[in-house]
Amino acid sequence: MSENLFNKVWKLHTVKTLDTGQSQLFIGLHLLHEVTSPQAFQMIEERGLKVLHPERTFATVDHIVPTQNQARPFQDELAEGMMAAIEENTKKHGVQFFGLNTDYQGIVHIIGPELGLTHPGMTIACGDSHTSTHGAFGAIAFGIGTTQIRDVLATQTMAINKPKVRRVEVNGTLKPGVFSKDIILHIIEKLGVNGGIGYAYEFAGTAIESLSMEARMSICNMSIEGGARVGYINPDQTTFDYIKGKQYAPKGEAFDKAVDYWKSIASGPDAEYDDVVVLDAADIEPMVTWGIHPGQALGVSKNIPQLSEVSEAEKGTTQKAYEHMELEPGQPIKGTKIDVAFIGSCTNGRISDLREAAKVVKGRQVSPNVKALVVPGSKQVLSQAVEEGLDKIFSDAGFEWRAAGCSMCLAMNPDKLQGRQMSASSSNRNFIGRQGSPTGRTLLMSPAMVAAAALAGEVADVRELN
Repeated sequence: MSENLFNKVWKLHTVKTLDTGQSQLFIGLHLLHEVTSPQAFQMIEERGLKVLHPERTFATVDHIVPTQNQARPFQDELAEGMMAAIEENTKKHGVQFFGLNTDYQGIVHIIGPELGLTHPGMTIACGDSHTSTHGAFGAIAFGIGTTQIRDVLATQTMAINKPKVRRVEVNGTLKPGVFSKDIILHIIEKLGVNGGIGYAYEFAGTAIESLSMEARMSICNMSIEGGARVGYINPDQTTFDYIKGKQYAPKGEAFDKAVDYWKSIASGPDAEYDDVVVLDAADIEPMVTWGIHPGQALGVSKNIPQLSEVSEAEKGTTQKAYEHMELEPGQPIKGTKIDVAFIGSCTNGRISDLREAAKVVKGRQVSPNVKALVVPGSKQVLSQAVEEGLDKIFSDAGFEWRAAGCSMCLAMNPDKLQGRQMSASSSNRNFIGRQGSPTGRTLLMSPAMVAAAALAGEVADVRELN
């Protein structure tokens, strides 16, 4: 049996095995944003240390950035303080910073790939749980906490436990109206939000291999929602074609050599895994979450489960979900009224996401009872969308067109739910309070499904729109 990609990359980056049993892992790329980095910079400075490898460290601002009025100082004093801190820290330590005054600012997990910083076979760390996004390239990427950010800044290494590897195969052809967001919600619904604890997920199978790089990123992005610290997809020609020509990608002969290496680290056809799960793409329909975690999801044609239909371990959370969401057991999810429609986030704020949503809304109007907004994931996505006229399609339909940022995904900025509003969201989490209101409610779905809900004023099946 040959080794899988995860084990190959882990071995190549292991400096030593520590007395604790953990690996001291070298980190090839360290990404920073404004929320989790200030304390880490303070910690290394208190010890008289510097950033060891500033050339392997890149920063941007995304979480707290307003998507309407970006005049400085920001109206939110805490946001302005974080902004000032990352500007000062990156300047002091010689770290490349993609700020608001650059053409490359955006959500950290969108700008890394689009700038060509993300490569197969890398280890990538960032103080953000959705760092697993970069695994779409065949990288081992994970979110880290502030003390680990400190360690990587100071040593370019960190201590971490090595997980087992589960191969999740999705085979077959996706039906019309079904996207990568539906695949990952289906996987999480089947395996559970805790199913991946202690594992890295290798996503594979013919349905995965047929996806674009942007669609693959959406799947790996939500690995953490299924409990897996890491999610990755083996690199192939789709991967290489995406990277080629990007700003930070290898050029010329160096690119050809890199491709040879990237091919060599892919899992072999007889690679060994700790567990294998096989799913059929034909079983997946447009998905909608109905509860308070991403595993509480179902196909749009289905009814909210009865308490008797869930496991004993889930009964308490299910009862809490009924109460918070004000949804009844057995009720169809289709037809659930919404107040807000949000298209954006590191999960679904890429140009392909906006294109699919624009196809749905073109020539139509947002329901008068819905506040709808589109937030591109980066300045480059925004520019491309404007070039293609997508901004006008959305604006003509009644959507608000915003500047790049995390926006309503986590509401550490002015974009928040109010009171008991129900949101159709293309983001990654539907936890209580996630979108800014402790009583607000979130239904996760694909950008195309969010667009359909915005038009109907309720959860709708995008497949039924002509």
